[in-house]
Amino acid sequence: MPALQFNGRSLISLLGIIRLFEIFLSCTAFSLVAACQNYNDNYGTWSMFTWCFCFIVSIFVVVMELIGLNASLPLSWQDFSSAFAMLATLMIFTTSIVYPATFTSHCKSYNCGYEIAATVMSCLCFIAYAAEVGLTQAKAGELSNFLTTIPGLLKVFEAYLACLIFSLLDSYSFYNRFPGLEWCVAVYSICFILTMVIIILTIGRCLGSLPIPVEKTLVAYNILAVLLYLTVVVLWPFYSFRNNSRPSCNHNPRGCIIWDNHLGITFLSFFNLIAYVVDLVYSYKLVFVTTPA
Repeated sequence: MPALQFNGRSLISLLGIIRLFEIFLSCTAFSLVAACQNYNDNYGTWSMFTWCFCFIVSIFVVVMELIGLNASLPLSWQDFSSAFAMLATLMIFTTSIVYPATFTSHCKSYNCGYEIAATVMSCLCFIAYAAEVGLTQAKAGELSNFLTTIPGLLKVFEAYLACLIFSLLDSYSFYNRFPGLEWCVAVYSICFILTMVIIILTIGRCLGSLPIPVEKTLVAYNILAVLLYLTVVVLWPFYSFRNNSRPSCNHNPRGCIIWDNHLGITFLSFFNLIAYVVDLVYSYKLVFVTTPA
């Protein structure tokens, strides 16, 4: 059994102070919403889950570093903490937009004090997690873990966008009518699975032990992902909006929601394409330009 070794400096360092702020702000956000009990739909549930999830994992990170057990875990701690900080940044950012748009847009300010306060805490929490990402990001020329580099952080971003796309997909009865839409869903799934495999292997310290040239393989995968997403950004809007204008939300609210979801998937697909292109550029530069032949 690994021995405990108290590391008080982990709390008084700049990174430790930022993490304490993250814990405080996320706890305050979900406590305020729990006090007013205004989280009674899917968006509210998502917001509460986000704040609670980030709160719990941040406490886990702080405690493990405080008692010195982080180095004894069978994983790359730096990759894990960096990936979580990036994921938390994205989740809190989404929540900071979705929650106020859903729960404060139709009420007067004096009736939404708890909700507005929770939104402010959520925005500050996003800034704290973004600061952690910036603080732990690998500097140019620095030898560091993969998920602390820009390509590694982009992998988390790409996987998160894919999750948002899946959350907006409607029932299978819509996109099984067109092979083009089925292809798009297949692309979303394939790229998400491969990206998650890369993240998991990296955190589990298995990526470097594979019997393949990992860096060049990642470049090849990014090229493939860019090509696949290029087909998606053409096929998805073509089949989704061809002869399909936005219905009236008063007369057909369900159809209006479905149309808006398809529009959201279109934008997210473009964002993910841009992310994979940037990932490809950085990975190519890292492997074929920075690294000597």
